[in-house]
Amino acid sequence: MARRSGFVVLSVAAVALPSWLRAAEPTATALRAPRAFAHIKDPRQRSVALFAEASRVIFHPRCLNCHPPDDHPRQGDAQVVHDPPVFRGPADNGLPALRCDSCHQDRNLVHARVPGAAAWHLAPLEMAWLGKTPGEVCRQLKDEARNGRRTLDEIWHHAAHDELVAWGWSPGHDRTPAPGTQKEFGDLIRAWIDTGAACPPETEKASR
Repeated sequence: MARRSGFVVLSVAAVALPSWLRAAEPTATALRAPRAFAHIKDPRQRSVALFAEASRVIFHPRCLNCHPPDDHPRQGDAQVVHDPPVFRGPADNGLPALRCDSCHQDRNLVHARVPGAAAWHLAPLEMAWLGKTPGEVCRQLKDEARNGRRTLDEIWHHAAHDELVAWGWSPGHDRTPAPGTQKEFGDLIRAWIDTGAACPPETEKASR
């Protein structure tokens, strides 16, 4: 695991894979394509390696900030609690008196420096990622009781095409975007599924 520009960069090595699986350390802004893992002959090990690469997006602040284990979104690369104070609310989009869309519109507000995208809201509590290991999140993504009742194909579609997910690569106001592109992230998730959706061991926290 490496620290770059104030956020965590997960590498294949960060999830305690065998040494023969470890590829060169990725840059902070790039994602390796699925073909970069074609040399791994064992499908399960290749699947684990693909998820480890996708985890560099999943554990980026642009994603984690909206997947907290409590009622408060996080802000910035330092993942501080939202200021002014706001709360999750019964539908994950704020309390009636202070809904998310009271401030967050369907696009970034340049002059106000307020981020925005379609249907701005927190992920449900059962989809919390902050503080978990890559292995824990991987198993959570495969569990329909904890992934929004999605099949793996629907998980891929969400990763590759959802507009709110897309915001992570266009966050505005000098915010650090997630590495790679949404298409590249979607391609990694697709390849992870196609190789058996294997999960990393739960041996190391994605801590900062």
